[in-house]
This record gives sequence, structure tokens and C-alpha cells, in this order.
Amino acid sequence: MVSVLLVEDDPVVRSAVSRALTGLGHAVLPVGTALEALREITGSSFDLVVLDLGLPDMDGADVLRMMRGVCDVPVIVATARDDEGEIVRLLNAGADDYLVKPFSSEHLAARLAAVLRRTRKDVAPGPLRIGDLSVDLDRREARLGGRELNLTRKEFDLLAYLAAREGKVVPRAELLANLWNLPGRHDDQTLDVHLSWLRRKLGERAAQPRYLHTVRGVGFKLTAAAG
Repeated sequence: MVSVLLVEDDPVVRSAVSRALTGLGHAVLPVGTALEALREITGSSFDLVVLDLGLPDMDGADVLRMMRGVCDVPVIVATARDDEGEIVRLLNAGADDYLVKPFSSEHLAARLAAVLRRTRKDVAPGPLRIGDLSVDLDRREARLGGRELNLTRKEFDLLAYLAAREGKVVPRAELLANLWNLPGRHDDQTLDVHLSWLRRKLGERAAQPRYLHTVRGVGFKLTAAAG
């Protein structure tokens, strides 16, 4: 699963691109302003950023330079500016690739895959291990004590997202945005239902958690079982 920060001020475009990338199995956090983008990039880790230049509070080129000051996450610039000099300037400022609007979701997916091939390390990481729990992102397999867990696609996505952030409290709003493409304040029981199913398959209950812990009023975290 690739985590993507999508920075796009147009709500229609933002929703369409977010749906397309989520449909490809990526975890997408959509934001509409430069301030939100910079706050997220400094507080969370992403595999890739898709950055619109026409933001309401700051030019995207300035956002790109500020991002480059704090991290080296790959950035694909999405722009309506097709001037060659402008594109060269953006690439020199730290962009890894660019797309000229309008573009298809297939085109974006292909560019995203190409950038990740170039920027990711050649050696693929092994499974994530949290106590007796093993989560293999490439094979999309999870094992507990060596026994494979029979998880649905969404259950695995939820487990993998939390496992990749072991010990970190992940807010409910972040899970809704990344895994279900729902607004953070959306009052939906889908997340609670999936958490309940996942807990059962991990052999635990909310009242007596071993791996999946609820931090009331904040979110959820996955940690190794004690003892």
C-alpha cells in the first residue's frame, strides 16, 4: 500500500483523483491548502505527494521548496502551466515529475508507479513484525503465531496501516480519510465494524486488547502484546 498526500484545491478534482488512487489500493490523504499540506508533511510520513500549484493560500512552487527543506518524499507536480521554462524550474526546485492538467487517472497512476520505481530502495522490506504478528505488505498476508489470518481486503488494509505506524496513535479521522476516503467528521460505523472484526481475528476483545488498542477520544494504535 502506497500512502499519498494529495494537495489539490478544487474539490471536484480532489475527490476524483482520490477515488482513482484509492481504487488502485493506495492510501490517500486529500487536503486543499498549502497550510494543511505542510502540517501533514511535517507530522506524518508519506510515500509520495501529488502537488497542485494553484493553491489558494500559497503558490505550489513555494510549497515544494518548503517541503524540500524538511523531507525528501517524492513529489509529482500537477499543473495547468505547460510552459517549458516553468516545468524546468519546478524540476530544478525538487519535483520528481510533473503532469499537465487535464490528465487521466491512468496517466497519473503510471507516473506514480514510475516515480516510486525510481525513488524507492531496490531491496524490498520484509514483513512488518509486531510481537507474534507478521504483516507482509507485498504478499498482502498477515500471520499470528505463524498461522495465516483470513482477512478481507479492508481488514488487511486497516491492519497494515496501523502496523506501519506501530506504537503511534492514529486518529480516527486519518483512518477514515486514508482507507475509506471519508471526511474526518463523518459519523460512520464502518470503521468500528471493521475494527471489531479485526479484533476477533486477532483473538482479542476491546475490553482486553493484546495488539489493537483504543485511545479514547484520540484514535487507535497497534502495539506488541505484553508478555
